[in-house]
Amino acid sequence: MTTKRCFPPVVDIHTRVLVLGSLPGEVSLAQSRYYAHKQNRFWHLMSDVLGVDLVGLEYEARLQALLDHRVGLWDVVAEARREGSLDSSIRDHQGNDLIGLIATLPTLKAIAFNGGTAAKIGEKTLADHGDRHAILRLPSSSPAYTLAYAEKRKAWESLRDWLD
Repeated sequence: MTTKRCFPPVVDIHTRVLVLGSLPGEVSLAQSRYYAHKQNRFWHLMSDVLGVDLVGLEYEARLQALLDHRVGLWDVVAEARREGSLDSSIRDHQGNDLIGLIATLPTLKAIAFNGGTAAKIGEKTLADHGDRHAILRLPSSSPAYTLAYAEKRKAWESLRDWLD
């Protein structure tokens, strides 16, 4: 089993919603890009949430568009052993300093977990943090989570409430 590491956070002082995944998958790690697997629906879901076509943009422009709309990205796992890309294969994980990052985000209103594994690990990390931010559990954007896209989109659109 090989050790995988997350990417740096994509945030700025205007971030109002922080979307936290678990740990980048193989395709994302190979390309050094968040949500790079073509079947992962993250960029489609965020396009629907923001009303902006992120899918058609170059990667750096996608990240900038998220920041322009006050959305940040990171992962709950800093590093872990894992074969493949499935969250169920994550072993011996070390968590990211979520509380430390949150302390640098003065306008943060909501923390959204992309999938059950991210929520389980992230909520445990934030348990002593109090209730200063809304905590949202979103259905995973991963193709491994087979909920219909329309159902995922409906849940993800709740992010709009925190961006206005």
